[in-house]
Amino acid sequence: MINGELVVDNFAGGGGASTGIEMATGYSVDIAINHDPEAIRMHKVNHPNTKHYCENVWAVDPVKACEGHPVALAWFSPDCKHFSKAKGGKPKDKNIRGLAWVACRWAALVRPRVIMLENVEEFKTWGPLNRGHHPIKAKQGDTFRKFVKQLNELGYEVQFRELVAADYGAPTKRKRFFMIARCDGAPIMWPKPTHAPADSEEVKAGLLKPYVGAYTQLDFSLPCPSIFDTSDEIKEKYGIRAVRPLAPKTMQRIARGLKKFVLDNPEPFIIQCNHGGDRKPQDIRDPMPTITGKHGYGVVEPYMVQIGQTGFSADRSKDVREPLTTIVSKNEHCLISPTLIQYHSETNSDEVRGQGIENPIMTVDSSNRYGLVTSFLSKFYKTGIGQDEREPLHTVTTSAGHFGEVRAFLIKYYGEGTGQDIEQPLDTVTSRDRFGLVTIQGVEYQIVDIGLRMLEPKELYGCQGFPDDYIIDHDNTGKTYSRSEQVKRCGNAVCPPIPAAMVRSNLPELCVRKRMPNMRIGEEENGQLCFV
Repeated sequence: MINGELVVDNFAGGGGASTGIEMATGYSVDIAINHDPEAIRMHKVNHPNTKHYCENVWAVDPVKACEGHPVALAWFSPDCKHFSKAKGGKPKDKNIRGLAWVACRWAALVRPRVIMLENVEEFKTWGPLNRGHHPIKAKQGDTFRKFVKQLNELGYEVQFRELVAADYGAPTKRKRFFMIARCDGAPIMWPKPTHAPADSEEVKAGLLKPYVGAYTQLDFSLPCPSIFDTSDEIKEKYGIRAVRPLAPKTMQRIARGLKKFVLDNPEPFIIQCNHGGDRKPQDIRDPMPTITGKHGYGVVEPYMVQIGQTGFSADRSKDVREPLTTIVSKNEHCLISPTLIQYHSETNSDEVRGQGIENPIMTVDSSNRYGLVTSFLSKFYKTGIGQDEREPLHTVTTSAGHFGEVRAFLIKYYGEGTGQDIEQPLDTVTSRDRFGLVTIQGVEYQIVDIGLRMLEPKELYGCQGFPDDYIIDHDNTGKTYSRSEQVKRCGNAVCPPIPAAMVRSNLPELCVRKRMPNMRIGEEENGQLCFV
């Protein structure tokens, strides 16, 4: 408790809202409720001081749970699937859609000073269903208005609006509906954005910080296997499994993204990466430092691509003015240009549902739909390739043998009318874009390989705004979570920076200390245990 008052998290899940509240107050929530045992166990390992109820929210008696203590804040994040447009036209479940009513129960029985609720934007359309369990269009929003009216009748002032996580420092553009209700007479305060697009007037004037890019959460030390290698070759080189060959649509997405964000990009962003792991972004307008054997330089014009959700015909690709660090390459003349793609399907065959990783990531859902694409570039000389052909591009590339495959790939997926044999010398080709030449500060570079890997759960949690110390790979008993379980809880989680901002704005008296990071116990080489 803080100042003798409780903080309660209903629908606690893996702990997004709880973590955000803790980021603001410095304390774990007092009570967390969720029906999913796996989610509760993840919550327990990160919030061990919280009292946990692994039950349906309706089965928990607020009066008994609070034991006579006053409640400062009750947070609610009811299941959103049966409101979300992502569910499409599938039948809805009346019981799941009605979970939000539990907030009124808490308001009536223990009267929290402040109630906060999060859901998808379509929550405002909450209304009755017909016999086929589909929303009645003529009555959209009826139930929502009754819900707000009941809170009003219980003595609560109610306000709601949509907030974008990127505006509060999260590397994601996830937009959600938020409601604040309070009965203590104090005004409802909506947190002011702290971040904005880098090219906005507010950022230029120094009033706001630029958006946090997805690059801040990506690990470029991980292998990013070539799209031209077979699954067996990837297994032999890196010891990992990867799906190859890629589907034609995936190859088309990669090609469109490379053309838009790499080949046609007038201002790539240089990132200096040394082999000690220090990655310092460098503005393209500054001179490139001397390239030595110690450092590798990445020319980064990455993007993230949403491959998929139906109902969107616009170009969903995003430029990348907030760059991300790149994979280190041993060859000092190698340049790396990463891209991200999200596995959905476009509604328009020509659209590029990509996004630069200088920008915050698009919404993370419960499936891992994001992949990292890297195009490896080398200095182009009319007399050679600019590197020893016997030396592979280390860590993520293969060999010089992919040069011809890259050219064939580019010709196949967006080259037209050249009739150029891919075995002919590149210097006889006049259409440089179709054959993968990129000019950087007057120097031409050639794409020598293209890699693709899926994002790791840790990267997705980082993009969702979770702190680096958040434990996602095992529960409080030590049981490990599969990758799919980790991603599922990430996609279902509230982005912590938003509840943190909301609590700071509305309950500053609870914000009494800094959050203590989670500590892990590791084992050193000598066998002794240590904190990691």
